[in-house]
Amino acid sequence: QVQLVESGGGLVQAGGSLRLTCEASGYIFKLRTMGWYRQAPGKQRELVGSITPADETNYAEAVKGRFTISRDNVKNTMYLQMNNLKFEDTAVYYCRIHGSAYWGQGTQVTVSS
Repeated sequence: QVQLVESGGGLVQAGGSLRLTCEASGYIFKLRTMGWYRQAPGKQRELVGSITPADETNYAEAVKGRFTISRDNVKNTMYLQMNNLKFEDTAVYYCRIHGSAYWGQGTQVTVSS
C-alpha cells in the first residue's frame, strides 16, 4: 500500500536550517507530482511547495528564496531544504502525493525566536 514517511523535523533557532525527508513506497514515485504542506497551531494546512516528475518546482510566497524542494527518483524520496528559518515557519510539515488522499504522518518543526 502507499506509504509516505516524513523525518528530519526538530527544534532550531531562528536563522537556522533543517532538511526534511519524505520517503515514499507503494506506488511509482517518479511519475507523480509531490507536495510539501504545513499546518501551524490554529491555522489551516497550507501548501509550501511542490515538485513535478520533471523537477519543476513552485513555492508559496512566504518561503520563496529560503526553501528548496528536490527529489531522488532512485531512492523514492523527496526533500525540503529549509534555510533562514523564521518563527512563523513553526508547524507540522507533511508530504503528499499531489491531488491525492495520501499524506504522511507529519514531522514537527519548531523555530525558536
